[in-house]
Amino acid sequence: MLAACAQSSVVTRNSGFLASRQASLPHDRTASFVTPARVATARHTPFVHHKAAAGTQMASQGLASFYTEGSRTASGEKFDTHELTAAHPTLPFGTKLRVTNVATGRSVTVRVNDRGPYVPGRVVDVSYSAAQSLGMVGKGVANVKLDVVQ
Repeated sequence: MLAACAQSSVVTRNSGFLASRQASLPHDRTASFVTPARVATARHTPFVHHKAAAGTQMASQGLASFYTEGSRTASGEKFDTHELTAAHPTLPFGTKLRVTNVATGRSVTVRVNDRGPYVPGRVVDVSYSAAQSLGMVGKGVANVKLDVVQ
């Protein structure tokens, strides 16, 4: 854990001005701190073999969200909220994932065709249609288990 950010000023005889070295935050932004109660946790263990399910691999477990906007996916396809698709940060495009809502036991098989999520603590973004199947539209997020099926 970073205990503190140090700042130092450097003045040289030849420069004639004061140069400041500091943490690389844009000048129009301020640092924000998150209390431990608001930090989302995720256990991400990519491609660990899941012994209970022959022929499948457990990709990860953590928080899932869904998205409804976008014209093109990272794979180049046109985004369609009615298809059962997902965004995953590392799995190859075309990978089939079984996404299981841990709280309800409901699951859906999706195809990875995009990259994301870009929110810390989340392991997958699913399409609106997949979110409906999982019963997570109302809350917006759900704790899920991901299994690679193909």
